[in-house]
Amino acid sequence: MNVTLKLFATLSDHLPSGAQGNQMVLPLAEGTTVQQVIDRLQLPPRLVHLVLVNGVYVPAEQRAQHPLTDGDVLAIWPPIAGG
Repeated sequence: MNVTLKLFATLSDHLPSGAQGNQMVLPLAEGTTVQQVIDRLQLPPRLVHLVLVNGVYVPAEQRAQHPLTDGDVLAIWPPIAGG
């Protein structure tokens, strides 16, 4: 299955080669969870703040049980400060 992965701000440095801009299509095995993608990319836990699947927030405690499906869009943001 294929999932579109979007990483924002400093997390985009963790995209695998072949990414265009801040996103790429990521081939995954059926049943892969959000947390497995985060682990596979070795994203620093302190930088994984806001996680959305198809625009719906996935809380940290649900990421290990949230399976992705073909065509999903997984978007991840680090903590953002503003002023």
